Amino acid sequence: MADQSPQSPNLSTPPPPPPPTLQSTTSEPPPPPTRSSLFPFLTSLNRPKLRVTSEFDSDSLLFLNKVSCKLFDNLAKLKLSFQNNSQREVTQPQLSLTSKYLSVLYDVEEKNTFIKSTVDVSPRLQLRALHNVNAQQGEVAMEANLAEPGYSLELSSPVPIGYPRATLKFPLGEVSIQEREEEEEEEEKNKRMLSINGILKRQVMDGVCSALYTDEELRLRYAYKDEALSFIPTISLPSNAASFAFKRRFSPSDKLSYWYKFDSNMWSAVYKRTYGKDYKFKAGYDSEVRLGWASLWVGDEAGKVKTTPMKMKVQFMLQVPQDDIKTSVLMFRVKKRWDI
Repeated sequence: MADQSPQSPNLSTPPPPPPPTLQSTTSEPPPPPTRSSLFPFLTSLNRPKLRVTSEFDSDSLLFLNKVSCKLFDNLAKLKLSFQNNSQREVTQPQLSLTSKYLSVLYDVEEKNTFIKSTVDVSPRLQLRALHNVNAQQGEVAMEANLAEPGYSLELSSPVPIGYPRATLKFPLGEVSIQEREEEEEEEEKNKRMLSINGILKRQVMDGVCSALYTDEELRLRYAYKDEALSFIPTISLPSNAASFAFKRRFSPSDKLSYWYKFDSNMWSAVYKRTYGKDYKFKAGYDSEVRLGWASLWVGDEAGKVKTTPMKMKVQFMLQVPQDDIKTSVLMFRVKKRWDI
């Protein structure tokens, strides 16, 4: 008789798989959105780079500091400037915002604002305006480029009170005409008259001849210059004050300059030698103040600080008075820039 009881499972048969686990109806909360997902436009904005420039002058014991940065994809520049004296006091703080068409300067100590604006109405017409908020004064100007290249006409006038000025610019110079008042002692009243100022330049032989007329004085100047020599005589009329400058370059790194005034017999001389681009030695004498001096520049004297090694310029100067050598003074000036 067969056994009807269930057969025992075979050991070689694998056990049945475990039952599937039930998925939880409550899942974990998603991670909080990042700042960039909340404000996508912030991902394209970077913090503006700060440019900090500090200059120390041992003669005045002042630190001249400037902090600036460019905003709105280099469309504007924000700058803060101030001074520190020997008592570490902050003086002359000024804040400015400069752009292509608008510039605003705020003087913190004076609590005054200076505004300058420029608008290009058309390719040949430009409007400019200056305004001093505290003084309630300013100037408006309009400049138009004429049909001929190099010619332009500018009309300007002080605001709110003043006489307008017209300036004609052309390739050889410019001439301006403005009405002004001149006091007459005999009649004790003001007399209106036209004031003419101007400058003319023209190539004559191998030099440039210029005539500058301002405040009823005419200054004639001729400048000859080549690769090795410069000669610049000057005379003023009606005072007949004459002077000349002579400059001689002995090599690309050596240069001697000399100035002489015939009316006062005063003269000055300067010798300059450069060592590469970043080192310059200068020595000179001025008979008017009876002072000899010598200076050494580390860093390009005329260049910007950002182009010099370590973004720093240093100047050492020794001044030796002719009448009292014992009072000689050694001064130095340091200018450094940091990009943060």
